[in-house]
Amino acid sequence: MKTIRVASYNIRKAIGTDRRRVPERVLEVLAEVDADIVALQEADRRFGVRSAAIPPLLMDNQSGYRPVPLNVQTDSMGWHGNAILVRKEAEVGSHDVLHLPYLEPRGATMAEVTLNGASVRVFGMHLDLSGLWRRRQAAAVIHAAAQGEAMPTVLMGDLNEWSAGRGCLADFARHYSFAPCGRSFHARRPVARLDRIMHCGKLKLTNCGVHESAAARKASDHLPIWAEFAVG
Repeated sequence: MKTIRVASYNIRKAIGTDRRRVPERVLEVLAEVDADIVALQEADRRFGVRSAAIPPLLMDNQSGYRPVPLNVQTDSMGWHGNAILVRKEAEVGSHDVLHLPYLEPRGATMAEVTLNGASVRVFGMHLDLSGLWRRRQAAAVIHAAAQGEAMPTVLMGDLNEWSAGRGCLADFARHYSFAPCGRSFHARRPVARLDRIMHCGKLKLTNCGVHESAAARKASDHLPIWAEFAVG
């Protein structure tokens, strides 16, 4: 059995709880988490050309990650702020962006990744603030994940769902299991499980949690969540 570690992290455009934009702190937190695959939310700036919140040269020089190439916007790292990072030695197969129904612009990303002989398909997302639109978006992601060749699948991101098990959580739960990572928002005093990791039956969850460190409490208003799976 191979083991793979994934993480989800809303980096808030690299603006920390001190309201300073310091992308180096995000990279420090990612190094602490040490995941093989990371789904980022709010990975691009909101206005103008929507350039990547973590400059490409900085990521290349000061991290062990590279973004999955989405080939959508020239200066952006993600799609509507959603990006997938993989270790530099990982192989990336099929990858795409998902167009989601929306009240405010939203999207999702997908990549098939192979590392150390383990292959998984990952979906990253940041769902709407409206419960009705969250459920519509969840349905679109579930439908997309059901297409193509069946393979170990992980869905993760900021679901923006405050309820304990209703709304889009109930919709996802009909198809996937949730990793009980814990509360990740707000970073200084976590009270809500807005960030979630879900997985199909082809993956065995071995460990999971919320990464709390001094750097993580400062780098963003969300804490990163992580999960480890046995694959194969």
